[in-house]
Amino acid sequence: MLQNRRILIGITGGIAAYKVCELISSLAKEGALVRAIMTEGAKQFIPPLTVATLCRHHAYTDQDFWQPTHARPLHIDLGEWAEVLTIAPMTANTLAKLAHGMADNLLTNTVLASTCPILLAPAMNTDMWQQRVVQQNWQHLMQDRRYHRVGPGTGILACDRVGDGRMAEPHEIKATLESLLYTGGKRNLAGKRVLISAGGTREYLDPVRFISNPSSGKMGIALAQAAMDRGAAVTLVHGPIDSRLMSSVYGIQSISVTSAAQMQDAMLKLFPAADITVMAAAVADIRPRSCSLEKLPKSALPESLPLESVPDIVAQLGDRKHSHQILVGFAAQTGDIMTPALDKLKRKKLDAIVANPIDQPDTGIGSDRNQGIFLHKSGNQKSILPCTKLALAHQLFDWLLAQ
Repeated sequence: MLQNRRILIGITGGIAAYKVCELISSLAKEGALVRAIMTEGAKQFIPPLTVATLCRHHAYTDQDFWQPTHARPLHIDLGEWAEVLTIAPMTANTLAKLAHGMADNLLTNTVLASTCPILLAPAMNTDMWQQRVVQQNWQHLMQDRRYHRVGPGTGILACDRVGDGRMAEPHEIKATLESLLYTGGKRNLAGKRVLISAGGTREYLDPVRFISNPSSGKMGIALAQAAMDRGAAVTLVHGPIDSRLMSSVYGIQSISVTSAAQMQDAMLKLFPAADITVMAAAVADIRPRSCSLEKLPKSALPESLPLESVPDIVAQLGDRKHSHQILVGFAAQTGDIMTPALDKLKRKKLDAIVANPIDQPDTGIGSDRNQGIFLHKSGNQKSILPCTKLALAHQLFDWLLAQ
């Protein structure tokens, strides 16, 4: 998704500027063409030589802006070159300039001379971020469809304060940039309510022993990210997931569950309000028939464990689905992936299903990549070659909207 894509990064004067070095390095390593504009304030925190070395290209500053060494005005060239522009960190000062259409340096002139999507990653002290005028400027910008956000998050700030205003981490910014490059900034799910399940469930025998599976929740999180970046109101119901993975989908309603029964309750409650539901969770098929409230001694463990079936959540949703709703399932399979997926599509009254192999290298459960076949109840199909899970998520939403 990043190979030879043109990404322009604006760096302003905040301590979080040091994080941008990691972002630039990561983008360049994946083949992106990265250019950077540094404000005078940014140069107080990181030297242009560092940025230029990581970009593999000259880092532009206001000194370049005022030098008549370019055939065309520099801000015009950069604005037309960029496929996406991100400003990280974005200070209160630059936010105010953007909100009021000011252009007094190379970065702000380039913003006005560009037409590409712009990703903003604010970073500032909590009290600064919460000032009424700052929030007014922020809300004003967010009404402009060119502007997209990532963060700010909550955490320990450079001033030792714990609160809002922490710049998004480089991997979070990178994931949102990938979405914007894929969609071109379009919000074709605006006004839609998307419900997604993710991760595995745990069915306990006692407080420390359970039946589960190796699902990481990465596919569901990618679906939530893609839907959010397209303007949807997203709710994610997830089983136990690494908290670091959840950081990329801040700003959505997130409901954490453990067991299949808990996921069933949450999904049935939320389903009536959803326009699109994607059941990407790896829900357990069986559970112990009984669960001890205390840890069982090893001598008390049964040689044969009595099991019972877990209610089929996606089938229950299929029975409750209305004509205006879209319900999508996943079928993770080994060997023949088509036959069981088609059977599940029909039997559980789904609108579409993603058949994905889990016996292929570096795809499927636990991996950052996936592949598979999209199957629609109309008979339409689309094969997806190995790609990142975020790319597969975007392709799925494009395909669903085209049916």
